[in-house]
Amino acid sequence: MRSTLEPLRTLVTGGAGFLGSYLCDALLAKGHDVVCVDNLFTGSKRNIVHLLNHERFEFIRHDVTFPLYLEVDEIYNLACPASPVHYQHDPVQTTKTSVHGAINLLGLAKRLNVPIFQASTSEVYGDPAIHPQIESYWGNVNPIGPRSCYDEGKRCAETLFFDYHRQHQLQIKVARIFNTYGPRMHPDDGRVVSNFIVQALRGIDITIYGDGSQTRSFCYVSDMIAAFTALMATDASVTGPVNVGNPGEFSILQLAEQVIELTGSSSKIVHKPLPVDDPVQRQPDISLAQQVLNWQPEVPLKEGLIETIAYFDSLLSGSDSVENGQE
Repeated sequence: MRSTLEPLRTLVTGGAGFLGSYLCDALLAKGHDVVCVDNLFTGSKRNIVHLLNHERFEFIRHDVTFPLYLEVDEIYNLACPASPVHYQHDPVQTTKTSVHGAINLLGLAKRLNVPIFQASTSEVYGDPAIHPQIESYWGNVNPIGPRSCYDEGKRCAETLFFDYHRQHQLQIKVARIFNTYGPRMHPDDGRVVSNFIVQALRGIDITIYGDGSQTRSFCYVSDMIAAFTALMATDASVTGPVNVGNPGEFSILQLAEQVIELTGSSSKIVHKPLPVDDPVQRQPDISLAQQVLNWQPEVPLKEGLIETIAYFDSLLSGSDSVENGQE
């Protein structure tokens, strides 16, 4: 039995990714021992290089579709490609990561009798027929489209989490993550914030799919990580799913115009056809998060974009950006 004087030993899968690396930072700052697991398909050692010599940090290269045998006190499961470019690259493997990964990590949590957090997604709502989206909404998802590997994989993972909770009394925490941005995003991940910033900094055309009236809600990474740790800290009666994101709604065109203004770019806006199953509106209702987590985002979009632009400005090496979808 773990002594109360010992630090919590926390497993973070996907820990070398964009969100995972910030979660590792936050947990170490809270005094945890952190085991970071990542197969580095979309994660990068660059995101955790500053942690590799930390005495309470351990990195393991591993694919969660295979079982993992560790002794830990809690688990955060963030392992899965999260941008259209990456999850559509190998859709079968994406589904396996969500489903087999959930099975393997739930099995580990069951054996250890420890709480487990699932990084789910607003994509479980698909192209929503209600606005804003609330947790009780079942979604409008195409089960056979090009985005289905991610959307349905995450939906199945939620099913597995709640079945383990009901069948084995496992302590689960499920967060539905809405669009998140900040430093350490991959420059070629095809997400709208990184796409626009990279294009603006390079002075090339900014690509908008459709007329730009489709909306998204953008949450800065530090706010998102605070929601993760707040959810894990709740008592066992709080399982989720809980929407976590910024309810401030912006059109894609508004975002492009703000990025051009903040970068001082000469880029022009061009329009291309919408990708298949691209949602028209995406905005979280965060009433539940405000109630049970005492949480709401604090960083305004302009402030977060300034930080993100500075990161990409220092990172860019002149390689061509990928333009594929506006997650």
